[in-house]
Order: sequence, then C-alpha cells, then structure tokens
Amino acid sequence: MYEIMVKSDFSSAHKLRNYHGKCERLHGHNWIIEAAVSSKTLNRDGLLIDFKILKSRLNKILEGLDHTNLNDEPPFKTKNPTSENIAKFIFDMLKKDGITPQRVSVWESDSSCATYFGR
Repeated sequence: MYEIMVKSDFSSAHKLRNYHGKCERLHGHNWIIEAAVSSKTLNRDGLLIDFKILKSRLNKILEGLDHTNLNDEPPFKTKNPTSENIAKFIFDMLKKDGITPQRVSVWESDSSCATYFGR
C-alpha cells in the first residue's frame, strides 16, 4: 500500500457551543492540516497522485476558512467547529473535488490532533 500526505495550514477563530470550559469563549488557532491519499497501485508515471495537485486542492478548501470565525461559516453554523468536524468537512470537500483521501488530520496545537478516516 502506498500513501502520500501533504500538509498545509490556516488561521481562524472559533468557539464551542454548549461546551463548559474555556473553549466556549471565542479563541483562535493556527491549524495544521494533513491530507493523505493511499492506493495499492500507482499510475503509469509511478505516482499515486501528484503532490502539487493534492496540495492545490487542499489549499483551495483552506482559503475559504482562513482568517474567519468558523462559527459563521455555513458548514459550522449549526455544527460545532471541533477539530473532528473540521477534519470531516475537509475530507468531504476533497472527495467532492475528485480526491479520495485515506485520512485528514487537523492539528489545533502541537500536541492535539483529530483525524477522520475514510472507509
């Protein structure tokens, strides 16, 4: 099995609704996103997918989230913008854009990460 992964980042604010703790207040993160694609086979050029294509598609999604309050963005108006929900949103958007990810990981700090895996 082959896997390639790209990393990118964006900055935004959010707060968690119905959460009791400091994360219920508006705060920000410099999010690090990892998107991985896997396959048992490679294309005729010996690539799973060109890194440039995967990174470009990921960055297109992240541009819409960068320097926003995630709670005001359509996918998170009714759903908490948790790391888990952000990972699933990015996964689904990549899939909609023709990429089938194996996993998307969202790092909200150096030591805290959530990952959504495809099935």
